Amino acid sequence: MATILTGLNDRVLALLPLAPVAFFTIPLIGNPAATIQSWIRFFLTKHDDLDVHIERPPPPVASQLLAYLAVAVFGYILTSRLIPNISQYTLRKGISGKDLGKRGTPLGDKDIPEALGIVTGTVFLVCLIFCLVGYSQSNPTKLLDVNAALLSICFMLFLGFTDDVLDWPWRYKLILPTVASLPLLCSYSGSTTIVTPVPLRALLWNNGSFTWLGNLLNTFLVTIDAKAEGAVIETGWLYMVYMGMLAVFCTNAINIYAGVNGLEAGQSYIIGCAVLVHNLIEIRSCDSNSQLCNNHLFSVMLVLSFVGVTLALLRHNWYPASCFVGDTFCYQAGVTFAVVGILGHFSKTLLLFFIPQIVNFLWSCPQLFKFVPCPRHRLPRYRPETGLCEASTFPCKERDFRWLKRKPNDTECPNMTLICLCLQFLGPMKERDLCIVLLALQAVSCLFAFYIRYYVSQFLFDQ
Repeated sequence: MATILTGLNDRVLALLPLAPVAFFTIPLIGNPAATIQSWIRFFLTKHDDLDVHIERPPPPVASQLLAYLAVAVFGYILTSRLIPNISQYTLRKGISGKDLGKRGTPLGDKDIPEALGIVTGTVFLVCLIFCLVGYSQSNPTKLLDVNAALLSICFMLFLGFTDDVLDWPWRYKLILPTVASLPLLCSYSGSTTIVTPVPLRALLWNNGSFTWLGNLLNTFLVTIDAKAEGAVIETGWLYMVYMGMLAVFCTNAINIYAGVNGLEAGQSYIIGCAVLVHNLIEIRSCDSNSQLCNNHLFSVMLVLSFVGVTLALLRHNWYPASCFVGDTFCYQAGVTFAVVGILGHFSKTLLLFFIPQIVNFLWSCPQLFKFVPCPRHRLPRYRPETGLCEASTFPCKERDFRWLKRKPNDTECPNMTLICLCLQFLGPMKERDLCIVLLALQAVSCLFAFYIRYYVSQFLFDQ
């Protein structure tokens, strides 16, 4: 495996997630020359009725996608150029760190500029503001959603940067994302009903009446539609709680699944491409004037710019990293996904793209909640003599945590992260190869998510 991974070209690997995005985008854009000509005619024509208070029909889907794509390319170029320059400022101010994954080597003694997620976050906001100039003219009713999205992203960007500088305790990292999600929940105007999977309906409704479980849920928590025979559930405030928890999970899930050069930016890039593909599939299959299409175009507007700036960051954060993304980027990435999932009205589908993050969180729970000792850093251990990474450990007594040890009498236990779990099963490997394996797992998980969303769901829900 190591030989195969060494021969892979990094740039080719980076472009692979964009292939399905291009496959679905190109037919929707159609002839870009014709779209650009229509833009030129619009700007050269005198308009006497440009009243900002008049709602105009939205531009064609092709025109919107091409504009968002152009802004995303601008974001990529600007981020790529700014990161080396801003790195000098962060080094000058002492916002830097050592690469703990390379201790014992010359690279391990070098100061690496940190918190460069502030560059991607700032450029991302600039791109969004450019997009909103045109978006607000044709969608004034969505301005509340847009402002809520900007407020939440700005709040988490600020929190991430201050965390990189001040190193907040974990309790604040759970409380403040909850506050940041409140603008999203206040502006959410979608449905709070869910459809019960067909195999589970018998648990709620049987022989023309509610079961004991259906009566219990209907009395205390939700409203089950009797006319639909348990097929539709109005969750009300519980759905708002779920979306608030989703925002907290997304902002922290990427942050705790980290520690390898390129992993934070890489997983965010792949998830962003998966979200884009989902949006584009839905846009192709719905009426271009429908609210559903409008919601997914709103998501595309955000995610295209995000993918552009993230790809530029990945270029500098890839092994060997010339900068660290910091909590600034992790929080910005997480809240961006929460925003598009909640305001794009596909929050349940969004979770399918987070399968590795969910597995990592569940496996990490004993350490995160202090049932098992949790060291400050759980990143892989680097062996300078071999140049390979292996699962990191924490010390323990012989009789403790035997369920976690490979050998009952060991005095060390492997840290409970998905990264260490992969190293335990696949054996020690180079840091670059480890990152490729983890990102391949992310890509396969996203493919599995599409399989569930567009195939398995046919057997779980009525058509």
